[in-house]
Amino acid sequence: MGVLQAFATSARREAAWLKRSRWDLAMISWVPLLAVALLWWTFSAGLPNRLPIGVLDQDHSAFSRQLIRFMQATPGLQVVRSYDNSTEVTQAMRRAEVYAVVSIPPDFARSLKQGRAAQVTLLHNAQLGTHSSLIQRDVQSAVGTLSVGVELAARNKRGEPALATLVSMEPIKTSLVTLFNPSLNYEQFLAAALIPALLHILAMTAGAWTVGRELRDRSVADWLGPHASWGSTATALLGKLLCPWLGLSMVGTLAMIWLTLGRGWHPPGSLAWVLLALWTFLALSLAMGALASSATRSLRTALSATGFITAPAFAFGGVGFPLQSMPVLARGWAELLPYTHYIRLQMEQFQMAVPLNYSATSLMMLALVATIFILLCAPLLNRCAGRPDTWGGR
Repeated sequence: MGVLQAFATSARREAAWLKRSRWDLAMISWVPLLAVALLWWTFSAGLPNRLPIGVLDQDHSAFSRQLIRFMQATPGLQVVRSYDNSTEVTQAMRRAEVYAVVSIPPDFARSLKQGRAAQVTLLHNAQLGTHSSLIQRDVQSAVGTLSVGVELAARNKRGEPALATLVSMEPIKTSLVTLFNPSLNYEQFLAAALIPALLHILAMTAGAWTVGRELRDRSVADWLGPHASWGSTATALLGKLLCPWLGLSMVGTLAMIWLTLGRGWHPPGSLAWVLLALWTFLALSLAMGALASSATRSLRTALSATGFITAPAFAFGGVGFPLQSMPVLARGWAELLPYTHYIRLQMEQFQMAVPLNYSATSLMMLALVATIFILLCAPLLNRCAGRPDTWGGR
């Protein structure tokens, strides 16, 4: 059988199977599309705002009420409840009614009027890292605004000019320049990173399932033919993986186009380059799954390997935790995972406008490894075809 004929025959065979098996077709079509839409919807707000917090006001003065108004006016905060004692605060935090509580001491106004430092305590749940950091930032902003206002009023009463007061209060100023994602939009960096991670899991699972199913159903000889050569087996594998690759790649393409152009976001880099890398990345993921089934000759073991490799890929990708801060072994494992290299390329183009020739290395490595894995599958599958006693493994 010629290589082109092997490719076409295998592709038609897989398409016929998908037509009969609605759930197999669903796993490479509407199920990933629905999952991607759910991810987008989760982060569609872009930036978390109106995070609920409580207040324990033990002073009940004009200054404490002014501070509460400042916090309420901050877009990221919403003061939803006032508490009367620390017991209520503890119970509210444990029940997760609020993410944080601001405690204002009873001598708050008196300390300010006497020119002494007044302390405001923020009780927050650091287990929720994103919530905690945003609330800390906004509460510090509100407290800082009130503090500056109090100091300006006091110095103006002593006859100091407003401009001189501002200079003396802050002789050294820090200029913060945000180079990438200045709006801190979670949709643009977190949702855009989670969607390829999800498709990575589905693609490797599809590759393992597509090949492992032939072993499970004892249909390897029917698929590859009685006298399969190395070249015909490799092309037959490509034909078998064509439908999952097209299905998942189209879902990924639609997702990326919607996240960018559909949402009015025009990335500074090349969207076409990211889409090319995504298609290559998914081809590599399918090849990894096929290699797992070909090497283990067991669908169950291949699916287990899929979960072991793809499930923690996002955690090791450098998006949620910096690679440079990982231990040596963890960083070495991260560098072995293809998702780490793909997401680096995506961030370079979506956020940093890195020149294409700089990102080309990651793309070429993904394509090279995908090709190697497909070629490694060929002799393994030929060996399986000659060993009927190994078929049927679950």
